Amino acid sequence: MSGIALRGTTAVVGVSELHYKRGEAPHGELRMTLEAVVSACTDAGISPRELDGFVSYAGGGHDGATIGGALGVHDVRWSNMMWGGGGGTVAAAINNAAVAIAAGQAECVVVYRSMSQDDTGRLGYAKYFYGSHYLAHGIGSPAQVCALRTQRLLEHDGVPREAMRALVLAAYRHAQNNPTAAGYGKPLDEETYDASRMIAEPFHLFDCSRENDGAVALVLVSAERAKTLRSDAAYVLAGAQGAPGGYSSIIDNDDLYTSAGFAGRPERPGVADRLWAAAGLGPDDVDVVQVYENFSGPAVAALIDHGLAPTGPAAGSVLTVDNLSAGLGKLPVNTSGGNIADSFVNGAGLAVEAVRQIRGTSTNPVEGARTSLFIGGPMAPLVSSTLFGHHDTL
Repeated sequence: MSGIALRGTTAVVGVSELHYKRGEAPHGELRMTLEAVVSACTDAGISPRELDGFVSYAGGGHDGATIGGALGVHDVRWSNMMWGGGGGTVAAAINNAAVAIAAGQAECVVVYRSMSQDDTGRLGYAKYFYGSHYLAHGIGSPAQVCALRTQRLLEHDGVPREAMRALVLAAYRHAQNNPTAAGYGKPLDEETYDASRMIAEPFHLFDCSRENDGAVALVLVSAERAKTLRSDAAYVLAGAQGAPGGYSSIIDNDDLYTSAGFAGRPERPGVADRLWAAAGLGPDDVDVVQVYENFSGPAVAALIDHGLAPTGPAAGSVLTVDNLSAGLGKLPVNTSGGNIADSFVNGAGLAVEAVRQIRGTSTNPVEGARTSLFIGGPMAPLVSSTLFGHHDTL
């Protein structure tokens, strides 16, 4: 099978994120989107009118014609939306933008997502993909669906419960160095975590992501253009997405029930396998990870699916608070605080943090980071990942 090789053909040159406490955004989604896009263009050193591609995901509003018209762009050459809820397609949106540029369909593409409680309400009960077999038994929230798979991960695979707690505590540790994080100034310890109320077994309160108002934007251009714009561009080394056969929250009876959706089989490579093959790299080559944690359990499963941690009881020896902490461990994860301790705009802020790590501008920088992995919403019907690299990796 032939195709367009994406490795190193495009790069993120501009980023912006705005986030506010849920229900307290000063503006609606359209204005916040425009503000984020203009800010990302400023960060990239380009005029917003140069944008000719627009990509969003997960049902976000305002297509390319709307955004492009408001910005006064010269031409809209690429405008589309990645399907799927749960943030599973957030990395796919970045991959989509890279494909458009590599294929010559656009030259300057912005990936964006905005959320406002006043405009669209909460990402609550019985939205997106919930089959009648779920709803008939009172299961219609993301927490409940992911809890079923996570409980199986703990009981059947033997992954220790403490691995989830470690991921949460590491996120809160990182948030203490991030002044804009919701968890800033609110350190979390084991006792407080363990004593927090149960939401949907095995998820405690602190295992669950936040919901924020806000908007995020990332601007991508060709690698050649990126070199003229900034020396610290984050190049797209690889991207992969998919909905493995039998894996769907409508059906939810697949044999890889404890997977986050990225795992494959010997006879059929999965999303993670295809990512590593396209990058020409492997899990041991990753310097830092931003993993979408709608809940801590799916994030743990996603790390396992990508080969970053073993499954079973051995996961506990890798997924410790110190090992997941920037400056201390070999697998720093969610270095801004993540969806759990920083902010949640459908996971897009994690992509910005992945880029910051390549730039060296994170509030918790990983020294010498040359590869930065971004994992989209695990245990969603369709999942995706993107691997960014410094120009030294090309």
